[in-house]
Order: sequence, then structure tokens, then C-alpha cells
Amino acid sequence: MISFRPMQENEFSRYTDYFVSDYAHEISENYGLSLSDSLKQAHETIETSFPQGALTESETLLCIIKSGEIIRYIWYRPDQNNKSVYIYDFHILPDQQGHGYGKQALQTLEENLSQQGFKHIKLRVAADNTRAQHVYEASGFRVTGINMNKTI
Repeated sequence: MISFRPMQENEFSRYTDYFVSDYAHEISENYGLSLSDSLKQAHETIETSFPQGALTESETLLCIIKSGEIIRYIWYRPDQNNKSVYIYDFHILPDQQGHGYGKQALQTLEENLSQQGFKHIKLRVAADNTRAQHVYEASGFRVTGINMNKTI
């Protein structure tokens, strides 16, 4: 059984350490930026998105729990006006992947959000992240567009 709980402030630095490194590598690989420029951009994303850390009201940062243990995180921003949420980060620990926990977490999230009156879940997934694409498609997400980039 998968459940969620709000991230506590004392857990936030562990999250940002993971996020900045992971996101910087994605930026570097997908947009051709140097790793140092990508790290700077990833740090800026965290600083602007979470000015009050884990307690920032405009963002929802949850720990994904299985059998009492944190198996990773989900970060989304709710939009009450449009009854939607946008997932910015969703990650299951590598040793916990391949067991269906990602699909279970998305299903639990969908049920929770539906009970709160939300109608849509949106996200972006990197083109080279086929594992995540599979999880999202198996969970009922559909492609609504394609991001493109050209370095000049």
C-alpha cells in the first residue's frame, strides 16, 4: 500500500540534493548545457520554487511511503482555478523501481486529488526517459504535445 505525507523541513535538504543533481543531468543531456550551467539552473529552480523550503504554500512536496519507509518524492503545484495539478518531479528510488510502486503512487495521487475536486494531472517527461513514459502511459496519461529544442 502506497501513501503520502508532507515533507518535513528537516527532510528538505535531502530532497534538494537529489533533485538538483538529477535535474542538472537531465538539463545537460537534453539541452546541451555544461554541467556547471545545468547545476546553476537546477539550483535556481529550487530557490525560486521553494522560497520557504518544504513549507512553501504554493507547492506540494510529498514523501511517498511504502511499509513505513520513504521510497521517494513527488512535487506538484495545484491550480485551483483550473482544477489541475502539474507534477514537476516524481521519483521512486532505483532499488524500488520495477515493482509497480510508481503506478500505485500515481493511482493513489489521482484518487486523493479527485476527492479534492481536481480534474486534471499534467506533467512533462524527458524524451529519453522511456521508463517514466511507460509508467505514465500505463497509468492513463496521454501525450498532449512535444517539446523541441535547438541549440544555436
